[in-house]
Amino acid sequence: MQDDLTLRQQEILDYLRKSQRKTGIMPSTREIQHYFGFASQTAAMSHLRALERKGVIQRLPGKARAVIFPEELDRGEIIDIPVLGNIAAGMAQLSEQDRQGCISIDIASLGLPRHAKTFALKVRGESMIDAHICDGDTVILEFREPRKGDIVAALIDGETTLKRYVVEKGRPFLRAENPHFPDLVPAQELVIQGVMIALLRQSI
Repeated sequence: MQDDLTLRQQEILDYLRKSQRKTGIMPSTREIQHYFGFASQTAAMSHLRALERKGVIQRLPGKARAVIFPEELDRGEIIDIPVLGNIAAGMAQLSEQDRQGCISIDIASLGLPRHAKTFALKVRGESMIDAHICDGDTVILEFREPRKGDIVAALIDGETTLKRYVVEKGRPFLRAENPHFPDLVPAQELVIQGVMIALLRQSI
């Protein structure tokens, strides 16, 4: 326990760290309120401000869920990558393009240039398990043209899924990394929405 923190402040700090390790996303003030049974979000905000004054967290102004720990700043340049809902790693499904906060990432650890356009999606399903992508993981993707063999988020005939991008005999299609799932061959359209560049594993 940090010497100058109250018991409640330490509990909140521990909750922030645990939540970030588990989901890759900082909890919102509403989630903090509900977890600790506070009467309002104002109480949660007050505790976050107190933790910030004591130097154990830093908040980035104007950005939802943008809480980082000072030790993260020592690793390099931190950027916020938006989480844009869920993506199926199973049969293709309609994606939920609703923003669900941000993940704070050290771009140097991913080998990303500062100008890279990135986003993140939560994985649902088991079709990519042989590529070590599991249900509940978070994948980080870059907006760029795919190469053969890339793992991509793709819009295929109006539905979005996460699969490997394959080209055979000049025709592109999607392949699962699980023998129980069939290849997905587009009937009309195949639009690559992003190429996977990193994986965040959910802690047990």
